[in-house]
Amino acid sequence: MPRVPFHYIDLRTFCYATEDEKRVEEAIRAFLPEEFELDRMENAGHHGDRIVVLSARVENADDMRLILDRLAELDEIDRIMDELDERVDDNCSFFLRLDKQAAFQDEVELGKGITLRAKVEAYPAKHEAAVENAREALEQSRS
Repeated sequence: MPRVPFHYIDLRTFCYATEDEKRVEEAIRAFLPEEFELDRMENAGHHGDRIVVLSARVENADDMRLILDRLAELDEIDRIMDELDERVDDNCSFFLRLDKQAAFQDEVELGKGITLRAKVEAYPAKHEAAVENAREALEQSRS
């Protein structure tokens, strides 16, 4: 089984007062293994409205593979691979924003709503090495 060159993958989304929390939870769970535990934090917006933050940190290699396999379904996966230099920061973190509404419908699209941050393994911890490791992981998930 191929190595997963990530320390962890974080997923996070917000559920605003106008949204159904169960549906937002379903959207983020579209990228997670069954029964994966979500962290839930309740906040108040600028006008006192309720905002619930749902997040998950995935550290198990098999669970990270599941997320990568879902990302491989993106129509724009080639574009993402072309943009890896911009999507991986100097701290070796890979960033992606996914469409929350599409995820609720069990589809994978770029968009607003769900933030993915993956800490890329790179030794030494250099931007170029992290980009190459992220590219390798995405290419493996496509095959």
